[in-house]
Parts: sequence; structure tokens; C-alpha cells
Amino acid sequence: MPTEHVKTSPLPAEEELLIRARRREEAAVRAIIQANNRRLFRLARSIVKDDGEAEDVVQEGYVRAFTRLGQFRGESSLSTWLTRIVINEALGRLRRRRKTVDWESVETKQGGEAQIIPFPSSQPDPERTMAQHQIHQVLERAIDALPEPFRVVLVARLVEEMSIEETADLLDLRPRR
Repeated sequence: MPTEHVKTSPLPAEEELLIRARRREEAAVRAIIQANNRRLFRLARSIVKDDGEAEDVVQEGYVRAFTRLGQFRGESSLSTWLTRIVINEALGRLRRRRKTVDWESVETKQGGEAQIIPFPSSQPDPERTMAQHQIHQVLERAIDALPEPFRVVLVARLVEEMSIEETADLLDLRPRR
């Protein structure tokens, strides 16, 4: 059964923030940034694979969003709208930087087996801290090695814990049932 794209109106608190942000109230703008910064950075990072460039992408995304805040129609949540802007900015940077992923070669390049990374015990100590840092680096490299479409979905679903519907809406896809 096909899913219908239903227009959702912003939540009352979000609507109030939007009104205040459109009036350029610093506290409202700051609240929007604080509520979305982590998600936007992680998704940008999953695309551009570089912390510094991800920060630039997020900043440029905020500039674009806040200068066009009057154009936000509320067809999705403010968070989804901001995320789309940041993803578009990150993808635009990639297009300017290199070729896009060839879908035909994705399956042939992904022939390797998955590796299980053992996690250290739950005792808080310097070894554990170092191990967690190393695991973080290994996971970051593994995520960076994924083809772009899979990276974005993985970060949205597993890291940001977005639902299938939110992820599909974010990427302008229809969720498969």
C-alpha cells in the first residue's frame, strides 16, 4: 500500500521558536542551533568525512536556513528542513570535489566480510578510555568507507536514531514495507 505524504504542521513550541527566530531574536536562534547542532554535524560528517569541513557545512547550512527562514512552510519539522539544507550543502561540496558514487560498482566493491569489534569491559579506567577512543576511530573509518548513500542512512538511523519514516522523509524516499 503506497504511503501518502501528509503535511505536518510544526509543534507549538517549534512554532513559537520560528516566530521569534524570524524576528531575529538571538535566544530563539541559539535554541534552534543547540537543538540541531549534533545531528547536523554527524550527518554532514558522514558525507564529507572530515570534521573541519563538516563544521563548515553546518555553518553554511545555518546561514542558508536563517536567511531563508521566511520560506519555511512547515511541510516537515524544522529539524528535517535544516537537515535537508545541510545534506544538500554537503553533497554540493562533494560534487564540486569529486565524482559521485557509481551505483553499478557498489555491490562489487562491497564484497568483504564484516568485522566484529570487541568492546572493552565496563570498568572505567584509562585503558577503557583509550580503547573507546580507538573504537571510535575504527568505527569512523568504517563508516567513512561506506558509499555515500549508505553512510547517510546509517548515521540517520543508528547514530541519530531517526525512524524509518523520518529518514525516508529526510532523503525524499518512500519507506519500503
